[in-house]
Amino acid sequence: MSADVTAALNADGLVVPGVGAFAACMAGLRSVRGDRIIGRRLAGGRPVFGICVGMQVLFSRGVEHGAATAGCGEWPGTVERLKADVLPHMGWNTVSAPAPSRLFAGLDADARFYFVHSYAARRWELESSAPLAPALVSWAEHGEPFVAAVENGPLWATQFHPEKSGDAGAHLLRNWIKTL
Repeated sequence: MSADVTAALNADGLVVPGVGAFAACMAGLRSVRGDRIIGRRLAGGRPVFGICVGMQVLFSRGVEHGAATAGCGEWPGTVERLKADVLPHMGWNTVSAPAPSRLFAGLDADARFYFVHSYAARRWELESSAPLAPALVSWAEHGEPFVAAVENGPLWATQFHPEKSGDAGAHLLRNWIKTL
């Protein structure tokens, strides 16, 4: 972790962690120009990996407790409260990943990952357009389907916590590191 802008811009890969609320995470990012650093890295094709709220803030906006907050805007869409009988969604769950996924490569389809969240992107709104390759979107379900992971050029992210997901999470992180 570094507040050094030059180090963040020049690192082989940048991880955007997140714990807590969307608005607080965005305030923290903006206070160190993190949103601009993310944008500059992506404009140069430099890898960024968002985790949990660190994934959520990559979307255009988040709505928590009735208040809307602008996100980094790397993907269109809104992060909002899940419609489920039990929140937060806390515990182990499977993810449905598309076949060509490099993030989930080598993992069994029944691999489980650790989630702890009440908010998520419930729709994927980025339109695919040639010549760019479409984003690979993985889904999970808790009360309703939600975006569990995205691979979009140099920008990858997970709603779950790979660092808390045992061997499957370690494997997934190694897959990302191999791309650096």
